[in-house]
Amino acid sequence: MSAVAAVKKFVTDLVLWTCFAGGLAVSAGAGAVVDDSTQKNIATGVGTVVALLAGTRIAKKPKIKAFLGRPGTLWFLFLFNGATAAAMYFTMDGIKGIVAAAMMGLVSLGAAGGLVAGRRQRAQAWLPRAE
Repeated sequence: MSAVAAVKKFVTDLVLWTCFAGGLAVSAGAGAVVDDSTQKNIATGVGTVVALLAGTRIAKKPKIKAFLGRPGTLWFLFLFNGATAAAMYFTMDGIKGIVAAAMMGLVSLGAAGGLVAGRRQRAQAWLPRAE
């Protein structure tokens, strides 16, 4: 890899991780900074979208993709996010609790889908091939 390509990769990674962390910080801390309900909702929404877009790009990187595809990681995501979704549903009031629980539930279901797909791939690898 040339020096220019290495610098470009470093800057790209830095921007992606900064956008991800910044989006999370804005979406989580908007209530502490902004008093107006409308502005708080806009800041939370924009921060969430920025973090989601940056996180999606980060998840496509080979090392991160390999880590997220490991069975241990998928089990953790499935169990932790499922338990968090249930806790959010019962402890948070109103539509925010329902939406937060639904989003965490979707992550848990996605991890469960990855576990099932990985199990099928491993099972097919053991089957003898008919030629």
